[in-house]
Amino acid sequence: MKRESLDVVGIGNAIVDVLAHADDAFLEAEGLKKGAMTLLDEPNAERLYARMGPAVEVSGGSAGNTAAGLASLGGRAAYVGKVRDDLLGEIFRHDMRAQGVRFDTPPATSGPATARSMILVTPDGQRTMSTYLGASVELGPDDIDPELIAGTKITYLEGYLFDPPLAQQAFREAALLAHQAGRKVALSLSDPFCVARHRGAFHELVGAGVDILFANEIEICSLYETRGFAEAAAAVKDEVEIAVLTRSAKGSLVLGRGEEHPVRAVPVERVVDTTGAGDLYASGFLYGLTRNLPLPLCGRIGSLCAAEVISHLGARPETALKDLVKSAELI
Repeated sequence: MKRESLDVVGIGNAIVDVLAHADDAFLEAEGLKKGAMTLLDEPNAERLYARMGPAVEVSGGSAGNTAAGLASLGGRAAYVGKVRDDLLGEIFRHDMRAQGVRFDTPPATSGPATARSMILVTPDGQRTMSTYLGASVELGPDDIDPELIAGTKITYLEGYLFDPPLAQQAFREAALLAHQAGRKVALSLSDPFCVARHRGAFHELVGAGVDILFANEIEICSLYETRGFAEAAAAVKDEVEIAVLTRSAKGSLVLGRGEEHPVRAVPVERVVDTTGAGDLYASGFLYGLTRNLPLPLCGRIGSLCAAEVISHLGARPETALKDLVKSAELI
């Protein structure tokens, strides 16, 4: 694969997802806030893992999911993320490459183990994440390949990775390199707790280094500290070229180029697991955008991809998204 042929490079936390079903009582007993993401140290991660029910382990991480979804659509994707040279790290690397995603970031040879996220899925399909970031936080500016960034249409930054100072430096370096090469930069806010911890830094990055912003309703309201969605949407549309605001069953709102497009959610027979819904929406939207499709159509492709991933356990598509888009006659 030639460097200059890539559509999207995702930069984020390289995490192996450990998924299991749980009920609300288990969440309460463990002191976990339903639907949120909690950071754990290694001892607490091991303790929670021991208490979980039967689990499935799959490569995950928000930007990794988006890159995998883009590849499933037939797009050309790369991924930048840090793993350790351990078993989970090898699983992550194999899974990414097997799905057609370029992944060349060298593994760490010392330090924390590969990151993992314990994802508890309740009967209503909500996912509650408890994450040990491990080696993923070791990602820094030295892991950013200037040629890779310059040769890719869109560099996609994962907000979950914004906690470590080195990762923030990596984000800024990648954004600078992309813009110097005349490329676009996209950012996903990822989680309202990430936004609350780094609101000032996110504002700075959004205002100066982001062309395309992805956020859900809670995240965008948190960023602008508004009580209402409409107020937050009005604030963001003047800051970025394109804003993509998802609202779960209410669909999404795409703002950009002086346009405003509500997009309906694609109905599913049964919501099994909402893990990765926003990630796969981004896959579809970016796929359309890199092919210069109209913004409403980008949103519809995103909604279709999100519907596929919430219909089963796990954050990676089980059906070839390219075939779904074709059968839906979207393009």
